[in-house]
Amino acid sequence: MGLAIRAELRKFFTTRMWWGMALAMFLASVAFALLFAFLVAGAEMGAPGSGAARAPGLDNPEMVKMVYTSGASVGYLLTLAVGILIIGSEYRHKTITSTFLATPRRAVVMGAKMIALVCIGAFYGLVSLVGSIGTGAAIILARGHSPFPDSSIWRSLAMVLLVLALWALIGLGAGILIPNQVAALLVSIGIAWIVEPILGTIVAGQSWGRSVAPYFPSNATNAMLSIDSAAMGASSAYTPLVWWVAALVLVAYAAVMAGVGTVLTIRKDIV
Repeated sequence: MGLAIRAELRKFFTTRMWWGMALAMFLASVAFALLFAFLVAGAEMGAPGSGAARAPGLDNPEMVKMVYTSGASVGYLLTLAVGILIIGSEYRHKTITSTFLATPRRAVVMGAKMIALVCIGAFYGLVSLVGSIGTGAAIILARGHSPFPDSSIWRSLAMVLLVLALWALIGLGAGILIPNQVAALLVSIGIAWIVEPILGTIVAGQSWGRSVAPYFPSNATNAMLSIDSAAMGASSAYTPLVWWVAALVLVAYAAVMAGVGTVLTIRKDIV
């Protein structure tokens, strides 16, 4: 298993994709940290002069969490894409055959891919945090506030690593369920970024959906990161899950997607 894991990591980190993704992750985290720290923190929510509530300032732990974890709102799409490419590129370039010939036990290969993806997702989580904390903490300190005003911030930072790792596993399953790599990328990112959040909002607006909406992947992700829309002055139609429950929900999504994909790969004939 150890050799198989090293082989999977080597396959990824010997391509140019890894540093391209890392650069995109870093820049996105810096951009979102700047956005929340400069434009959102303390801003009036609603029409100017309407007397609407203001978003919390940088002295509020909830806003500090948003500054540090906002990059993950784009980062999870990148690790989703990585999960798809890890398996999709093997089928596209016909290297899956040699992979299974080198390691005849397919379960070992798939287990190695999943472990490698968890490591890769955590690595990109660290890249994201370097960008967001480096930028956000500098701004918070410059404005005379503590960059870590609450111990719960550390938990949210750790959840960034877990979130990105789990979305990479979800991508692995999607890449197997949709054989065409390009289609898998377009469909999966479209659903995760646009369709699922909109559907979650629609469901949350129904009386029967308020108990269902918290279990949508995007809402569970926000709950894991302790991103509280109410703290931003926005009304929420549902009560978010407790962070550890949300983590279990996202783990379940990842386990189902990766598990189904693994079973299909083990049973599928490879040409």
